[in-house]
Amino acid sequence: MIVSTGVGSTGWLSSVCNMADGFAAWTGDRTEHRIKMTWEDRRLVWVVREPFRSKLSGSDLVAGYLEQGQELVIESLMPSNGVIFSDGVEADYLEFTSGTIARIGVSPQCARLVVP
Repeated sequence: MIVSTGVGSTGWLSSVCNMADGFAAWTGDRTEHRIKMTWEDRRLVWVVREPFRSKLSGSDLVAGYLEQGQELVIESLMPSNGVIFSDGVEADYLEFTSGTIARIGVSPQCARLVVP
């Protein structure tokens, strides 16, 4: 999954949107599905990076907004090597193996751009 703030929405999240828009255009859907967030946005957007469907699993929930006061709860079913990391820095990770539960919400703190 990718969870993004408004500040982070021009990075990895933007790349996922570009991929989805490009694939939609390739299949004949000309509708642009651009997520619009500003740096000051007080909500998060989440996207399932690889929404795999199988005989035992579905992919009904693949994206959404997380508003202030809401919580996204994710439980890992990975027996090993599951991780949570921030902004592409895999070396700074939290283990996320089977039975581990992550609770994600909007922080009361905001990012601030500092210009010298």
